[in-house]
Amino acid sequence: MREAPSLVIIEKLLAEGATVSAYDPVAVAEAKHTLGDTITYAKDQFEALVDADALLVVTEWPEFRSPSFEVVSRLLKEKVIFDGRNIYDAAELKEIGFAYHCIGVKTDHREPVA
Repeated sequence: MREAPSLVIIEKLLAEGATVSAYDPVAVAEAKHTLGDTITYAKDQFEALVDADALLVVTEWPEFRSPSFEVVSRLLKEKVIFDGRNIYDAAELKEIGFAYHCIGVKTDHREPVA
């Protein structure tokens, strides 16, 4: 986890004043050692989403591959997903009303720059 992208992303979000709630089924002990109490550690993937502005996926553990997007939709403040592992189907998420952003794949959710 020492050079994990999640750490870089979390540190940048914190630097911008964000509040971060995270869940990792494998690396939570190491995350706590590295990040301390700068973030909230959720007990499961859904607890991390309660009142969150967006879902950011940076690991591809099996339990993250097929979440109930109905539950995800109810928990998030906004239906926004940033998928850093390209594990979700963009067309499916768009169809059910999510703004979906992923790495290396063109999406049609871009806003024109003023």
